Amino acid sequence: MIEQDDLTLVERCLSGDNRAFEGIVEKYQKPVFNAVFRIVNDYDDSEDVTQAAFVKAYEKLRSFNRKYKFFSWLYRIAVNESINFVNSRKNLEGLDETVISNEKTPDETFDGIESSERIRDALLDLKLEYRTVVVLKHFQNLSYQEISYIVEIPEKTVKARLFTARELLRDILLSNSSTGRLTG
Repeated sequence: MIEQDDLTLVERCLSGDNRAFEGIVEKYQKPVFNAVFRIVNDYDDSEDVTQAAFVKAYEKLRSFNRKYKFFSWLYRIAVNESINFVNSRKNLEGLDETVISNEKTPDETFDGIESSERIRDALLDLKLEYRTVVVLKHFQNLSYQEISYIVEIPEKTVKARLFTARELLRDILLSNSSTGRLTG
């Protein structure tokens, strides 16, 4: 069982086996980075935020509540670090093409690169609270309950935000394709 493996690694780490935390990092580095990147939208900054999230997880490991899934707890830390980072950026007001990173993410290697870029651009047009729930639901495949725990809002609010975010994304994508901003 995957969750049992996580608990074993946590227990080993809490017992002083630092290599056990390396196992956690190896297991979750890519999915955590992908979630962070979809919120932060800069490769280098995402690496920094991901590292900060793992450092914080290591420091707070004793506070992990075993009634929750470990990866949900870790994602919660990563999402909070991402949100804090985005909120701390001074130049967020005027996002333009020069701010958006041109570096490819690992998931952009599949065939739908143009579609992926359109969706990424549309995601950046969303408010952070909507972008976060979309990333967790549709890119990280988390349940409403897990998202509720991670972003600390009721499940009904998660569902409402997702509904609103999907409507906003649809409007953005339709608007961008009708104005010729996006081609494809």
